[in-house]
Amino acid sequence: MEHVAAQVMTTVNAPYGAAVPAHQLAAMLVDPKSASEFSAPVFAFFSEVPGSIQKQFLKDMGVDETQANSVAGLFAKLSGYTLPLTT
Repeated sequence: MEHVAAQVMTTVNAPYGAAVPAHQLAAMLVDPKSASEFSAPVFAFFSEVPGSIQKQFLKDMGVDETQANSVAGLFAKLSGYTLPLTT
């Protein structure tokens, strides 16, 4: 789990100068407000982290994948991108 979490956190935090911890990101992944507030770390998770790593992170963090898929769908609509969790 530590390797997956470290990979995810580097990807979502570094480009934006953010310092979101793993547990906070996990909560944001299922919160529709993340899309309406255009959360850069959440969008980075859905768009820049490989799909297999996304699924492992969700599993490791105890995040409901169906809820995360829903939030990914909101980001997909806003961005116009097809995202791994929405396919």
